Amino acid sequence: MMTLPLRGQRLLVLGLMLASLGCDPGSSTRPVGGSATGPESSSPAAPSSASATASAAAAEAPKRLNVIVILVDCLRADRMPWAGYRYPVVPRIAEFAERAVRYTRFYALSSYTAMSVGGIYAARYPSEVRRSGYFFSSYPADELMFPELLQQANVRTLAAQGHWYFNKEKAGLHQGFDVWEIVPDLKKSNTTDQNITSPKYLEMALAHLSDPANTEQPFFAWYHFLDPHDMYMGHKGTPKFGRGAPGLYDGELHFTDRHVGKLLDFIAAQPWADHTAVILSADHGETFGEHDMYRHGFELWEELIHVPLLVHLPGSEPRTIDVPRSAVDLAPTILELLAVQPDPSYQGVSLVAELRGGEPKPRPVIADLPRTSDNDRRRAFIWGKHKLIAHGDDEYFKLFDLQADPQEQRDLARKEPELLKQMLKRYQDTSKTIKDVCPKMRKKLKGKKKGKDC
Repeated sequence: MMTLPLRGQRLLVLGLMLASLGCDPGSSTRPVGGSATGPESSSPAAPSSASATASAAAAEAPKRLNVIVILVDCLRADRMPWAGYRYPVVPRIAEFAERAVRYTRFYALSSYTAMSVGGIYAARYPSEVRRSGYFFSSYPADELMFPELLQQANVRTLAAQGHWYFNKEKAGLHQGFDVWEIVPDLKKSNTTDQNITSPKYLEMALAHLSDPANTEQPFFAWYHFLDPHDMYMGHKGTPKFGRGAPGLYDGELHFTDRHVGKLLDFIAAQPWADHTAVILSADHGETFGEHDMYRHGFELWEELIHVPLLVHLPGSEPRTIDVPRSAVDLAPTILELLAVQPDPSYQGVSLVAELRGGEPKPRPVIADLPRTSDNDRRRAFIWGKHKLIAHGDDEYFKLFDLQADPQEQRDLARKEPELLKQMLKRYQDTSKTIKDVCPKMRKKLKGKKKGKDC
């Protein structure tokens, strides 16, 4: 009989010990291909060789990864090539998607940055987060943002921003970040953005990620590219994609995509790349006349809240997931990847199990637009192929079949009363888990009823 070397004997003994303890660091969910839209199974799936292989890979993976989040402002999901868009406006992001887990039905938390990013950082729906009540909401210092938990767990936290709103004294979103920089010399406007920031912004991100400290402890980095935000400007060397605002917007996406690609190339070349997860998404979408709307905010139409989500996780196979998911899941996902426990108040469900091949089980999705100085309250509820939009304080509802009517042109609320009843019941049950708080400034809230605080 062959005698193993001492190292081999130790590995064999360790393997037998783990087997005897029933230790399985991987997910128990079964790998699936393509979409997974069926109902949840009432009985556990039988173990397979594929799941055993996934468990073994997870056992060999580092216990704590680095995580880099890249957001592209105003990036609509229908600009992605898999959505059938006619122009190749984001070729580098499309390349990244080929080696990532791709979510085709991912939803922003709200329809503009202050609410969507504030909700992601606070790991709750925007209505649950203490805020000022103005459209450009600010958040108090004692609001627990998830990067603060990372900081407490000795995870290095880095961020760069490309808009004046993210000034520390303005938004309060810097909480928990060791490094928080804003592109200098920005023009300030409450109605539009006249800055071109991607070149300087990329330099800042590369400087952050080049720091030798990143090899000494795990890190979390957040980079939010702003150039697709209006106003839409032309850029030398960028192809033309049609006329008017949509064509200029597509050009902005292409310009930003070029810089995102350089950032992705840099990440891939680093010694820590093989244990770094990269998440790419958007804070919200944009409208160009759909529903008589332009730009973003104020409503929760698909053009405003349906955004891409791409996740490259070391050791995970690329695939497509077609079940609805929400940006409220991002904080729990990031915390799990960095081996940090979430606060009990946090909402959302970690996506790590399904990113590693587990079955993506259906669950409801909510997009939340609290009442502010500039807009009345809206809340959207997505379940399967249907979407319910609640107006005001749930005063009236619109109902759409997103599969048959993706542009939300045919309101089914009156035509299908039984379906409306079912969706209302699910919406009300889910809304009970959202603990609304009134903002600090209440007198000027748009749509507030007499006798109500907010």
